[in-house]
Amino acid sequence: MSAIRAKVAGRALSAGDRLPSIRSLAASMGVSPSTVVEAYDRLAAEGLIRARRGSGFYVASTATPPLALTEVEPRRDRAVDPFWVSRQSLDTDAAVPKPGCGWLPPAWMPEAALRRATRALARTETSVLTNYGSTGGSPALRRLLLARLAEDAIEASISQLMLTGSGTQATDLICRFLLRPGDTVLVDDPCYFNFRALLRAHQARIVSVPYTPSGPDVARLEQTLAQERPRLYITNSALHNPSGATLSLQTAHRLLTAAAAHDLTIVEDDIFGDFEPERSPRLAALDGLNRVIRIGSFSKTLSASVRCGYIAARSDWIEHLVDLQVATSFGGPSPVATEIIARVLAGGSYRKHMDELRQKLTRTRRDTARKLAALGIEPWLMPRGGFFLWCRLADGQDATAVARAALDENVVLAPGNVFSVAQTAENFLRFNVAHMNDAGMWDVLRRALKRGSR
Repeated sequence: MSAIRAKVAGRALSAGDRLPSIRSLAASMGVSPSTVVEAYDRLAAEGLIRARRGSGFYVASTATPPLALTEVEPRRDRAVDPFWVSRQSLDTDAAVPKPGCGWLPPAWMPEAALRRATRALARTETSVLTNYGSTGGSPALRRLLLARLAEDAIEASISQLMLTGSGTQATDLICRFLLRPGDTVLVDDPCYFNFRALLRAHQARIVSVPYTPSGPDVARLEQTLAQERPRLYITNSALHNPSGATLSLQTAHRLLTAAAAHDLTIVEDDIFGDFEPERSPRLAALDGLNRVIRIGSFSKTLSASVRCGYIAARSDWIEHLVDLQVATSFGGPSPVATEIIARVLAGGSYRKHMDELRQKLTRTRRDTARKLAALGIEPWLMPRGGFFLWCRLADGQDATAVARAALDENVVLAPGNVFSVAQTAENFLRFNVAHMNDAGMWDVLRRALKRGSR
């Protein structure tokens, strides 16, 4: 396949040219004819070549050389908005250091457990490999999730839980269900930048409340609820993104009281909960899934490739959300994905993996904070767990300018204002400590800090 692609790219074969016969190519390359048949069939499936019955294989008229590098790299001159970090992190070459991204490196994930679960798929029922997912998602995985919810003192039935294609899809379905264009939604300031991006896509009006080391500023939140009457509040309770803060029990009670008084629905994203050394208060547990919707996924702890999320909510809301998922995705998440996740969770290795990960992150957070301090960068607080450090730059430094300067040298950073609706985090950066073990990255950061000084 590579040989044929190279000939097309180098114009040795052009559109309409006949490819060598199967036997002649097999002889010249020293492979079996069946290998050439397989290669030709795959190239035909890609659209690079096409078969003519009784005549052989020909280069397709639509065949083109591979895309130039400038066409596949993300645009670097675009506005630094909530989409900027996502696109730079997702599209930039894997070798580029990404201390601004929101996931762990491949070497930190439970590769052995994932491979065991993937191999087990070969012995599973054929329907898992071929069928659509059921509307609510895999019953086996949902039962495992119910047990995990019970560990957080969340009492729920199977009718209160559905699986989704990802945590992001869970949020999207809830927005489709509860919002109309122009509705007001409350978020934290700072907050996860993709909350902002998704709400913009739903044409929501976004307002924010400052986040403190113990949760949202409740006095400001009560004032905002009275003035703005938001329909939803979207937040993280455990290990808040990006700040790393943890919700206190007192703040949680005051928040739920204010929500009840103003008929506010709360979406509690618990995606980082498993990184906590000890479990902190959960709004869904205190509320009993009445006006709080719990969402989560395993993309941060298991795999961002094998994606699956979940929603825990009132039974009547789950019914409507399932219908929405059928309308937009025709069924629940991939049975292959849910089978892999269920096998890993049930296999016993997941808890050990998380124990080791928490210990490793504790050491890495401490070491990274020490190195950042040497550059004049101080964490806003030291989180109890997780892999983010929300850091304040020295006076006179602009985080967006620093991020642009770093990107010029192929290092992706996350500047503070992409997380801030009020645009009050211009001198903050969010660092992913798991992606900061590259010596060259630290050299780039030093130079970017100098270039980013006002």
